[in-house]
Amino acid sequence: MDFSTSPEYQLDPFPYYEHMRETAPVYYDEQSGSWHVFRYDDVQRTLSEYATFSSHMGGDDASGTGQLFASSLIATDPPRHRQLRSLVTQAFTPKAVDALAPRIAGLTDELLGGIAARGSADLIKELAYPLPVIVISELMGIPAQDRERFKQWSDVIVSQTRSGSASENHIAANMEMTQYFLALIDERRSRPGHDLISTLLGAEIDGQKLTVPELLGFCALLLVAGNETTTNLIGNAVLCLTENPGTMDRLLREPALLPQTIEEVLRFRSPVQSMYRMTVAETALGDEVVPAGAPVVAWIGSANRDERQFQRPAEFDIDRGQNRHLAFGHGVHFCLGAPLARLEARIALEALLSRLPGLSLDQGAGLERMESTIVYGLKALPVSWQPA
Repeated sequence: MDFSTSPEYQLDPFPYYEHMRETAPVYYDEQSGSWHVFRYDDVQRTLSEYATFSSHMGGDDASGTGQLFASSLIATDPPRHRQLRSLVTQAFTPKAVDALAPRIAGLTDELLGGIAARGSADLIKELAYPLPVIVISELMGIPAQDRERFKQWSDVIVSQTRSGSASENHIAANMEMTQYFLALIDERRSRPGHDLISTLLGAEIDGQKLTVPELLGFCALLLVAGNETTTNLIGNAVLCLTENPGTMDRLLREPALLPQTIEEVLRFRSPVQSMYRMTVAETALGDEVVPAGAPVVAWIGSANRDERQFQRPAEFDIDRGQNRHLAFGHGVHFCLGAPLARLEARIALEALLSRLPGLSLDQGAGLERMESTIVYGLKALPVSWQPA
Protein backbone atom coordinates (compact mmCIF):
# COMPACT_ATOMS: atom_id res chain seq x y z
CA MET A 1 0.00 0.00 0.00
CA ASP A 2 2.69 2.44 -0.98
CA PHE A 3 0.36 5.11 -2.31
CA SER A 4 2.32 8.02 -0.94
CA THR A 5 4.99 8.36 -3.62
CA SER A 6 3.09 10.10 -6.42
CA PRO A 7 2.96 13.91 -6.19
CA GLU A 8 -0.71 13.88 -7.27
CA TYR A 9 -1.65 11.61 -4.40
CA GLN A 10 0.37 13.68 -1.93
CA LEU A 11 -1.46 16.90 -2.74
CA ASP A 12 -4.86 15.29 -3.26
CA PRO A 13 -5.21 12.01 -1.35
CA PHE A 14 -8.98 12.51 -1.02
CA PRO A 15 -10.15 10.50 -4.08
CA TYR A 16 -8.04 7.60 -2.78
CA TYR A 17 -9.68 7.88 0.65
CA GLU A 18 -13.11 7.94 -1.00
CA HIS A 19 -12.25 4.79 -2.96
CA MET A 20 -11.17 3.05 0.27
CA ARG A 21 -14.30 4.13 2.18
CA GLU A 22 -16.39 2.48 -0.52
CA THR A 23 -14.34 -0.63 -1.31
CA ALA A 24 -12.22 -1.48 1.76
CA PRO A 25 -13.20 0.72 4.74
CA VAL A 26 -11.16 -1.53 7.06
CA TYR A 27 -8.14 -2.70 5.13
CA TYR A 28 -5.28 -5.03 6.10
CA ASP A 29 -1.98 -4.11 4.47
CA GLU A 30 0.12 -7.29 4.27
CA GLN A 31 3.30 -5.41 3.45
CA SER A 32 3.35 -3.39 6.69
CA GLY A 33 1.14 -5.65 8.83
CA SER A 34 -1.06 -2.65 9.66
CA TRP A 35 -4.83 -2.24 9.56
CA HIS A 36 -6.15 0.95 7.97
CA VAL A 37 -9.50 2.49 8.90
CA PHE A 38 -11.23 5.01 6.60
CA ARG A 39 -14.85 5.66 7.67
CA TYR A 40 -15.88 8.30 10.18
CA ASP A 41 -17.58 6.02 12.74
CA ASP A 42 -14.70 3.52 12.74
CA VAL A 43 -12.05 6.26 12.96
CA GLN A 44 -13.90 7.97 15.81
CA ARG A 45 -14.15 4.68 17.68
CA THR A 46 -10.47 3.84 17.10
CA LEU A 47 -9.39 7.24 18.43
CA SER A 48 -11.62 7.24 21.52
CA GLU A 49 -12.01 3.64 22.71
CA TYR A 50 -8.70 3.41 24.53
CA ALA A 51 -9.50 0.14 26.32
CA THR A 52 -9.47 -1.58 22.90
CA PHE A 53 -7.19 0.69 20.87
CA SER A 54 -4.16 1.59 22.95
CA SER A 55 -1.99 4.64 22.29
CA HIS A 56 1.00 2.94 23.86
CA MET A 57 3.86 2.68 21.38
CA GLY A 58 6.57 0.10 21.53
CA GLY A 59 9.97 1.54 22.34
CA ASP A 60 11.11 1.02 18.78
CA ASP A 61 8.62 2.45 16.33
CA ALA A 62 9.45 2.89 12.67
CA SER A 63 10.40 6.51 13.00
CA GLY A 64 13.19 6.07 15.52
CA THR A 65 11.38 8.58 17.72
CA GLY A 66 9.77 5.87 19.80
CA GLN A 67 11.91 6.49 22.87
CA LEU A 68 11.23 10.20 22.79
CA PHE A 69 7.45 9.88 22.54
CA ALA A 70 6.97 6.57 24.41
CA SER A 71 6.44 8.33 27.76
CA SER A 72 4.48 11.27 26.40
CA LEU A 73 0.75 11.99 26.56
CA ILE A 74 0.26 10.84 23.00
CA ALA A 75 1.57 7.36 23.82
CA THR A 76 -0.02 6.68 27.22
CA ASP A 77 -3.44 5.39 28.19
CA PRO A 78 -5.56 6.25 31.25
CA PRO A 79 -5.09 6.41 34.18
CA ARG A 80 -1.49 7.61 33.64
CA HIS A 81 -2.58 9.68 30.66
CA ARG A 82 -5.12 11.55 32.78
CA GLN A 83 -2.50 12.31 35.44
CA LEU A 84 0.07 13.56 32.92
CA ARG A 85 -2.49 15.60 31.02
CA SER A 86 -3.70 17.36 34.16
CA LEU A 87 -0.18 18.80 34.62
CA VAL A 88 -0.18 20.77 31.37
CA THR A 89 -3.91 21.42 31.05
CA GLN A 90 -3.50 24.69 32.98
CA ALA A 91 -1.21 26.13 30.31
CA PHE A 92 -3.79 25.50 27.60
CA THR A 93 -7.10 26.46 29.22
CA PRO A 94 -9.14 28.95 27.13
CA LYS A 95 -8.32 31.63 29.72
CA ALA A 96 -4.57 30.96 29.64
CA VAL A 97 -4.61 30.85 25.84
CA ASP A 98 -6.62 34.08 25.53
CA ALA A 99 -3.96 35.79 27.62
CA LEU A 100 -1.49 35.03 24.79
CA ALA A 101 -3.63 36.84 22.18
CA PRO A 102 -1.88 40.25 22.41
CA ARG A 103 1.55 38.63 22.03
CA ILE A 104 0.36 36.51 19.07
CA ALA A 105 -1.18 39.59 17.42
CA GLY A 106 2.02 41.57 17.99
CA LEU A 107 4.18 38.82 16.48
CA THR A 108 1.84 38.51 13.48
CA ASP A 109 2.03 42.26 12.84
CA GLU A 110 5.81 42.18 13.13
CA LEU A 111 6.11 39.27 10.67
CA LEU A 112 3.69 40.81 8.14
CA GLY A 113 5.28 44.26 8.59
CA GLY A 114 8.46 42.81 7.12
CA ILE A 115 6.74 41.74 3.88
CA ALA A 116 3.62 43.93 3.38
CA ALA A 117 5.37 46.37 1.02
CA ARG A 118 6.86 43.60 -1.15
CA GLY A 119 3.67 42.39 -2.80
CA SER A 120 4.71 38.73 -2.86
CA ALA A 121 6.16 36.15 -0.50
CA ASP A 122 6.23 32.51 0.54
CA LEU A 123 3.66 32.62 3.34
CA ILE A 124 4.89 29.41 4.96
CA LYS A 125 8.39 30.81 5.35
CA GLU A 126 7.35 34.34 6.34
CA LEU A 127 4.37 33.69 8.64
CA ALA A 128 2.88 30.21 8.99
CA TYR A 129 6.17 28.66 10.13
CA PRO A 130 7.74 31.33 12.37
CA LEU A 131 4.58 32.36 14.26
CA PRO A 132 3.76 29.03 15.99
CA VAL A 133 7.45 28.24 16.56
CA ILE A 134 8.01 31.53 18.39
CA VAL A 135 4.81 31.10 20.45
CA ILE A 136 5.59 27.54 21.58
CA SER A 137 9.30 28.35 22.14
CA GLU A 138 8.40 31.26 24.39
CA LEU A 139 5.90 29.10 26.32
CA MET A 140 8.61 26.48 26.86
CA GLY A 141 11.38 28.96 27.60
CA ILE A 142 13.49 28.08 24.54
CA PRO A 143 16.12 30.70 23.63
CA ALA A 144 15.36 32.55 20.38
CA GLN A 145 18.60 31.44 18.73
CA ASP A 146 17.57 27.76 18.97
CA ARG A 147 14.26 28.07 17.09
CA GLU A 148 15.71 27.17 13.70
CA ARG A 149 17.01 23.83 15.04
CA PHE A 150 13.54 23.19 16.43
CA LYS A 151 12.00 23.51 13.02
CA GLN A 152 14.53 21.12 11.45
CA TRP A 153 13.94 18.48 14.13
CA SER A 154 10.17 18.62 13.97
CA ASP A 155 10.19 18.50 10.14
CA VAL A 156 12.28 15.33 10.26
CA ILE A 157 10.04 13.77 12.90
CA VAL A 158 6.78 14.35 11.04
CA SER A 159 8.26 13.22 7.73
CA GLN A 160 8.17 9.68 9.07
CA THR A 161 5.86 7.14 7.52
CA ARG A 162 5.04 3.95 9.33
CA SER A 163 6.66 1.65 6.83
CA GLY A 164 10.30 0.80 6.77
CA SER A 165 12.86 1.39 9.47
CA ALA A 166 14.10 4.66 10.84
CA SER A 167 16.30 6.67 8.51
CA GLU A 168 19.66 8.03 9.65
CA ASN A 169 18.07 11.50 9.61
CA HIS A 170 15.38 10.42 12.08
CA ILE A 171 17.88 8.80 14.42
CA ALA A 172 20.21 11.83 14.30
CA ALA A 173 17.38 14.33 14.86
CA ASN A 174 16.05 12.19 17.70
CA MET A 175 19.48 12.07 19.39
CA GLU A 176 20.13 15.80 18.96
CA MET A 177 16.72 16.72 20.29
CA THR A 178 17.06 14.39 23.29
CA GLN A 179 20.50 15.85 24.16
CA TYR A 180 19.19 19.39 23.77
CA PHE A 181 16.20 18.86 26.06
CA LEU A 182 18.25 16.97 28.66
CA ALA A 183 20.60 19.97 28.88
CA LEU A 184 17.65 22.38 29.07
CA ILE A 185 15.97 20.33 31.82
CA ASP A 186 19.25 20.35 33.82
CA GLU A 187 19.53 24.10 33.41
CA ARG A 188 15.92 24.68 34.58
CA ARG A 189 16.52 22.46 37.60
CA SER A 190 19.17 24.84 38.88
CA ARG A 191 17.55 28.03 37.52
CA PRO A 192 13.76 27.65 37.22
CA GLY A 193 11.89 30.27 35.17
CA HIS A 194 8.27 31.11 34.35
CA ASP A 195 8.01 28.57 31.56
CA LEU A 196 6.35 25.21 30.96
CA ILE A 197 9.50 23.15 31.44
CA SER A 198 10.11 24.75 34.87
CA THR A 199 6.46 24.14 35.78
CA LEU A 200 6.69 20.47 34.77
CA LEU A 201 9.92 20.03 36.74
CA GLY A 202 8.15 21.23 39.87
CA ALA A 203 5.00 19.21 39.28
CA GLU A 204 4.09 16.07 41.21
CA ILE A 205 1.62 13.23 40.67
CA ASP A 206 0.71 11.44 43.92
CA GLY A 207 3.84 12.86 45.54
CA GLN A 208 6.05 11.68 42.67
CA LYS A 209 7.96 13.98 40.34
CA LEU A 210 7.88 13.30 36.61
CA THR A 211 10.55 10.93 35.32
CA VAL A 212 13.13 12.23 32.84
CA PRO A 213 11.57 10.19 29.97
CA GLU A 214 8.19 11.75 30.82
CA LEU A 215 9.71 15.24 30.79
CA LEU A 216 11.43 14.51 27.48
CA GLY A 217 8.16 13.18 26.08
CA PHE A 218 6.38 16.39 27.03
CA CYS A 219 9.11 18.52 25.43
CA ALA A 220 9.09 16.56 22.17
CA LEU A 221 5.31 16.50 21.96
CA LEU A 222 4.90 20.23 22.70
CA LEU A 223 7.56 21.08 20.14
CA VAL A 224 6.15 19.01 17.30
CA ALA A 225 2.44 19.42 18.06
CA GLY A 226 2.88 23.07 18.99
CA ASN A 227 4.48 24.19 15.79
CA GLU A 228 3.97 21.72 12.97
CA THR A 229 0.20 21.38 13.10
CA THR A 230 -0.50 25.11 13.51
CA THR A 231 1.87 25.96 10.65
CA ASN A 232 -0.12 23.57 8.49
CA LEU A 233 -3.48 24.88 9.69
CA ILE A 234 -2.53 28.45 8.69
CA GLY A 235 -1.05 27.35 5.34
CA ASN A 236 -4.00 25.07 4.55
CA ALA A 237 -6.43 27.87 5.42
CA VAL A 238 -4.79 30.28 2.97
CA LEU A 239 -4.81 27.55 0.30
CA CYS A 240 -8.54 26.87 0.87
CA LEU A 241 -9.42 30.58 0.77
CA THR A 242 -7.42 31.34 -2.38
CA GLU A 243 -8.99 28.33 -4.12
CA ASN A 244 -12.50 29.58 -3.38
CA PRO A 245 -13.00 33.00 -5.01
CA GLY A 246 -15.17 35.43 -3.10
CA THR A 247 -14.55 33.80 0.28
CA MET A 248 -11.93 36.33 1.38
CA ASP A 249 -14.12 39.31 0.42
CA ARG A 250 -16.94 37.78 2.40
CA LEU A 251 -14.73 37.27 5.47
CA LEU A 252 -13.61 40.89 5.27
CA ARG A 253 -17.27 41.94 5.32
CA GLU A 254 -18.27 39.35 7.96
CA PRO A 255 -15.27 38.68 10.24
CA ALA A 256 -17.57 36.82 12.66
CA LEU A 257 -17.46 33.92 10.16
CA LEU A 258 -13.73 33.33 10.74
CA PRO A 259 -14.06 30.75 13.57
CA GLN A 260 -16.40 28.52 11.54
CA THR A 261 -14.18 29.01 8.47
CA ILE A 262 -11.25 27.64 10.49
CA GLU A 263 -13.38 24.63 11.52
CA GLU A 264 -14.12 23.96 7.85
CA VAL A 265 -10.39 24.17 7.00
CA LEU A 266 -9.73 21.66 9.80
CA ARG A 267 -12.27 19.32 8.25
CA PHE A 268 -11.45 19.87 4.60
CA ARG A 269 -7.64 19.75 4.81
CA SER A 270 -6.90 18.31 8.24
CA PRO A 271 -3.36 19.20 9.40
CA VAL A 272 -3.13 15.72 10.95
CA GLN A 273 -4.23 13.08 8.44
CA SER A 274 -3.67 9.90 10.46
CA MET A 275 -3.15 8.60 13.98
CA TYR A 276 -1.70 5.32 15.17
CA ARG A 277 -3.15 2.85 17.67
CA MET A 278 -2.51 -0.75 18.79
CA THR A 279 -5.29 -3.24 19.56
CA VAL A 280 -5.29 -4.53 23.13
CA ALA A 281 -7.75 -7.35 22.37
CA GLU A 282 -9.31 -8.90 19.30
CA THR A 283 -12.09 -6.66 18.05
CA ALA A 284 -14.55 -6.27 15.20
CA LEU A 285 -14.07 -3.16 13.07
CA GLY A 286 -16.58 -2.75 10.26
CA ASP A 287 -16.88 -6.24 8.71
CA GLU A 288 -13.36 -7.27 9.72
CA VAL A 289 -11.99 -8.97 12.82
CA VAL A 290 -8.75 -7.29 13.91
CA PRO A 291 -6.51 -9.47 16.14
CA ALA A 292 -4.95 -8.35 19.41
CA GLY A 293 -1.57 -6.63 19.14
CA ALA A 294 -2.26 -5.26 15.66
CA PRO A 295 -1.18 -1.77 14.56
CA VAL A 296 -4.15 0.32 13.38
CA VAL A 297 -3.91 3.54 11.36
CA ALA A 298 -7.00 5.75 11.75
CA TRP A 299 -7.32 8.01 8.71
CA ILE A 300 -8.66 11.30 10.10
CA GLY A 301 -8.30 12.94 6.67
CA SER A 302 -10.69 10.34 5.26
CA ALA A 303 -13.16 10.44 8.17
CA ASN A 304 -13.52 14.19 7.71
CA ARG A 305 -14.65 13.64 4.09
CA ASP A 306 -17.04 10.77 4.86
CA GLU A 307 -20.34 11.10 2.98
CA ARG A 308 -22.12 9.31 5.84
CA GLN A 309 -21.25 12.14 8.21
CA PHE A 310 -21.03 15.28 6.04
CA GLN A 311 -23.21 16.55 3.21
CA ARG A 312 -21.20 17.41 0.06
CA PRO A 313 -17.95 16.56 1.87
CA ALA A 314 -15.74 17.38 -1.13
CA GLU A 315 -16.96 21.00 -1.08
CA PHE A 316 -15.27 23.67 1.02
CA ASP A 317 -18.27 25.40 2.65
CA ILE A 318 -17.76 28.07 5.30
CA ASP A 319 -21.50 28.01 6.08
CA ARG A 320 -21.38 24.36 7.11
CA GLY A 321 -23.22 23.91 10.40
CA GLN A 322 -22.68 21.03 12.86
CA ASN A 323 -19.10 20.44 11.78
CA ARG A 324 -18.17 17.42 13.90
CA HIS A 325 -14.75 16.93 12.34
CA LEU A 326 -12.08 14.77 13.98
CA ALA A 327 -9.11 17.02 13.09
CA PHE A 328 -8.10 17.36 16.76
CA GLY A 329 -8.81 13.72 17.57
CA HIS A 330 -11.58 12.50 19.85
CA GLY A 331 -12.03 11.28 23.42
CA VAL A 332 -9.32 11.41 26.09
CA HIS A 333 -6.61 12.24 23.54
CA PHE A 334 -8.47 15.25 22.12
CA CYS A 335 -5.72 17.74 21.23
CA LEU A 336 -4.68 19.75 24.27
CA GLY A 337 -3.42 22.60 22.07
CA ALA A 338 -6.65 22.99 20.07
CA PRO A 339 -7.58 26.37 21.66
CA LEU A 340 -4.07 27.71 20.93
CA ALA A 341 -4.07 26.46 17.32
CA ARG A 342 -7.51 28.01 16.72
CA LEU A 343 -6.44 31.33 18.25
CA GLU A 344 -3.19 31.55 16.25
CA ALA A 345 -5.01 30.69 13.02
CA ARG A 346 -7.74 33.28 13.66
CA ILE A 347 -5.29 36.08 14.48
CA ALA A 348 -3.07 35.18 11.49
CA LEU A 349 -6.00 35.08 9.05
CA GLU A 350 -7.52 38.34 10.35
CA ALA A 351 -4.17 40.05 9.81
CA LEU A 352 -3.62 38.52 6.36
CA LEU A 353 -7.07 39.62 5.17
CA SER A 354 -6.67 43.18 6.41
CA ARG A 355 -2.97 43.76 5.61
CA LEU A 356 -2.48 41.89 2.32
CA PRO A 357 -5.34 43.06 0.06
CA GLY A 358 -6.08 40.99 -3.04
CA LEU A 359 -4.18 37.98 -1.65
CA SER A 360 -3.94 35.24 -4.28
CA LEU A 361 -1.95 32.13 -5.02
CA ASP A 362 0.85 32.65 -7.57
CA GLN A 363 -0.30 31.12 -10.84
CA GLY A 364 1.92 28.35 -12.09
CA ALA A 365 3.41 27.78 -8.63
CA GLY A 366 3.81 24.03 -8.28
CA LEU A 367 2.62 23.28 -4.78
CA GLU A 368 4.41 20.48 -2.94
CA ARG A 369 3.18 18.75 0.17
CA MET A 370 5.53 17.94 3.05
CA GLU A 371 6.78 14.38 2.86
CA SER A 372 4.53 12.79 5.42
CA THR A 373 1.47 10.57 5.52
CA ILE A 374 0.81 11.80 9.07
CA VAL A 375 0.51 15.55 8.54
CA TYR A 376 -0.84 17.55 5.61
CA GLY A 377 0.96 20.79 4.91
CA LEU A 378 2.71 22.60 2.09
CA LYS A 379 6.47 23.03 1.77
CA ALA A 380 5.93 26.53 0.37
CA LEU A 381 2.96 28.79 -0.38
CA PRO A 382 3.90 31.49 -2.93
CA VAL A 383 1.31 34.31 -2.90
CA SER A 384 0.91 37.86 -4.24
CA TRP A 385 -1.14 40.88 -3.12
CA GLN A 386 -1.45 44.60 -3.77
CA PRO A 387 1.44 46.13 -1.82
CA ALA A 388 0.60 49.02 0.47
